Amino acid sequence: MLHHITLWVPDLVRADESWSWLLGELGYTRDDGSGPVLLFRHPAGFTVALEQSDDMVPGMLHSRLRPGMNHLAFVIPSQEALEQVLDGAAAHGWTRMLVDPHPLASGGRGAYLEDRDGFEVELVEGA
Repeated sequence: MLHHITLWVPDLVRADESWSWLLGELGYTRDDGSGPVLLFRHPAGFTVALEQSDDMVPGMLHSRLRPGMNHLAFVIPSQEALEQVLDGAAAHGWTRMLVDPHPLASGGRGAYLEDRDGFEVELVEGA
């Protein structure tokens, strides 16, 4: 099992708006005692950290097509919960990419969102 993942983001304020909302919808709680790092902890023990990179080229965004991380995939408990997140995504800086059956999720649906910095997340229904 993974312990945590850290994402280097170009703008922590912009990332805070998108990721705080999404991770909150997925059951993560923000840990405000971490200084300049945004930490979100899940009751199951996994943590997502976001840090602002000092090594960013102006205008540079994450590219899931380059070597490195393609996307993060999260389990979402039901179709209703999935639809709720998809309905609220645009208001929090996420763009809906597509919704499809997912071959890795035993036939469950997978919905894909991308934030303004190019990070993609997948929401897998009932995996």
